[in-house]
Amino acid sequence: MLIPSDLLKGKKILLGVTGSIAVYKSLELVRLFTKAGAEVKVVMSESAKKFVTPLSFEVLTGNQILDDINESWVSDHNHIKTTQWADLLVIAPATANTIAKLANAIADTMLLQCALAFPHAKIIAPSANTNMIHNPITQANLKMLAIANYTIVNTQTKELACKTTGDGAMAEPMDIFFKCAKVLLKEEFWEDRMVIVTGGGTIEKIDDVRYISNFSSGKMASSLATALYCKGADVNLIATKFEANLPTDMHKIAVEDTLEMQEYLVDSIRIAKKGKVSKATLMRDEHIHLIQKKPYLFMAAAVSDYVPEFTQNGKLKKEVLGEKWELKMKKNIDILSSIDKEGITTVGFKAEMDALNAIANASNMIKSKNIDAVCLNILQDSSSFGSDTNKVEFITHEKIESIPHANKVSVAFGILEQAKNL
Repeated sequence: MLIPSDLLKGKKILLGVTGSIAVYKSLELVRLFTKAGAEVKVVMSESAKKFVTPLSFEVLTGNQILDDINESWVSDHNHIKTTQWADLLVIAPATANTIAKLANAIADTMLLQCALAFPHAKIIAPSANTNMIHNPITQANLKMLAIANYTIVNTQTKELACKTTGDGAMAEPMDIFFKCAKVLLKEEFWEDRMVIVTGGGTIEKIDDVRYISNFSSGKMASSLATALYCKGADVNLIATKFEANLPTDMHKIAVEDTLEMQEYLVDSIRIAKKGKVSKATLMRDEHIHLIQKKPYLFMAAAVSDYVPEFTQNGKLKKEVLGEKWELKMKKNIDILSSIDKEGITTVGFKAEMDALNAIANASNMIKSKNIDAVCLNILQDSSSFGSDTNKVEFITHEKIESIPHANKVSVAFGILEQAKNL
């Protein structure tokens, strides 16, 4: 998935790095931040310098690193001014030693002083040997940090530097990046709102080795789900295809055919309408009288119009089928028309190649399928499928808004901006 170069434009990130072999991944994390338009400064522990030189971070960020020996009180290069500058503090990797000191408000290094001075949301990505990360005291320290405005990016299980396989490896840079993007980009309208996104072309079996489908790549749905994730929504992506590098903690359901998609979609709508309130919301709100936000459905899946009338078991043999084979098809169910949409804001998607009648066809879809809006994508030919860019007309009963040609994630953010007004 291509991340827009302006996704984090104007955001200021202070990255703390500590003495772990995983610090080499922090260089990739810096690259992700800067490519997304953020400005980054790095504060290093002395132990971190044993693994990566300050120069490496300074080249990537264009900013001097802050450490225990170069703090200045005649400029802004100190732990107070630097933390006042930052929108977000990220510590990746965070060793067990650093975690213990953070949990006890110890500030005997420049990095720890920055953490203690920073009043806003903080993210840490632990990295340690399995026994160290699972030590009851380390686990207690992590729980303490979780209630002190720290977001913990969970470790992963893989071969560690000590040549053993187990839990304790730092999360991948892309996972940390998305956690940071979510903190920086979350929006009250979407935060904790339950949203369902469907995507990809359905796969309708002919027999156990053959099927019919379409060219839909599922990229627009993945981009929508990613934008919603960054906005803080409780998103559920139901799709036949998924983009690489989606947030690992995003809820995803893989399906194949129309009936399977319908089954999971109906169940997801039922859950969304019933509503739930996240622990984070409960912690923020002292009152019991919480208003459940109206859920949304973005139906971006390309559901087959026709399906084989009879699905065969096993493999049909060409020797039996003969020189000519006529495959009997039947009209497929219309998921969007059939589902119960009461109490859920619904946005449909329509791909058209008939540019002359595209707007009229999309507008008719709003009435015929009883939905709130349609995202119209006018295609040139089959090569339009699977591209990383898109242009969409957002159509409602009252108006048409053009979302300019751009990276699909950027287009997704444009769609969300329009969808807020439904």
